[in-house]
Amino acid sequence: MRHTTPIVPETLGADLRALRKSRGLTLSDLALRLGRSVGWLSQVERDKSDPSISDLRQIASCLGVPVSMLFRHGAAPAEEAGYVVRRDARRQIGSSAEGLIEALLSPDLTDDFEVVHSTFAPHSRLKEPVCRPTQEVGYIISGTLEIEIAGKLHRLDPGDSFRIRGETFRWANASDEPAVAIWVIAPPVY
Repeated sequence: MRHTTPIVPETLGADLRALRKSRGLTLSDLALRLGRSVGWLSQVERDKSDPSISDLRQIASCLGVPVSMLFRHGAAPAEEAGYVVRRDARRQIGSSAEGLIEALLSPDLTDDFEVVHSTFAPHSRLKEPVCRPTQEVGYIISGTLEIEIAGKLHRLDPGDSFRIRGETFRWANASDEPAVAIWVIAPPVY
C-alpha cells in the first residue's frame, strides 16, 4: 500500500475568520448581525465552541456562503478525495445542542443530491416546521422517528422509509433511544 499525504482541511474557526475578514467585518459586526456576543463568536473562531446547525445556517447567511462551506471534515488521502468518505472523516454539521447531529456521507456537494447521516437524540424535536424546495427520501436505520409531512403524522421504525416533495415537515424522537436515519436530498441544501 502506497503512503500518500492527506489533504488536511482548515478548521471551522479558521474558515469563519477568513470569510469574515474577507468581507471587511469585525467580530463585533458579525456578532451584531447574528444577535450573539463577541465572546461567543470569538470562541467559535478559535474552535473553542461548536455552533448549532441553526447557528451555522445563520452564519452562512450573514457571510453569503452556502452552509456546506462551513462543514468540518477529516483529512482524506489524495486518491480518495471526491470518491470515498471514511467513517472518521465525515463532514459534521452543527452540534448536539438541538438534538440532531448530521454528517455528510457524500464526498462533496457537486452532485444533484446529497446523502446525510442523521442521529436524533432521545426526546428531541424540530421546533419549527421546515419547507424547502427539495425532494427528500429518508430511511430509518435504528430507533423510532415521528415525522409530520404536510400535516400528517407518521411513526417510522427501523427499515421504514419516507419521501418529502417540497411539503412542510417536522420531526420528533419521543423515545428514550436515539433514532438514526439516512437522508437523500436533491438538490443539496447544505
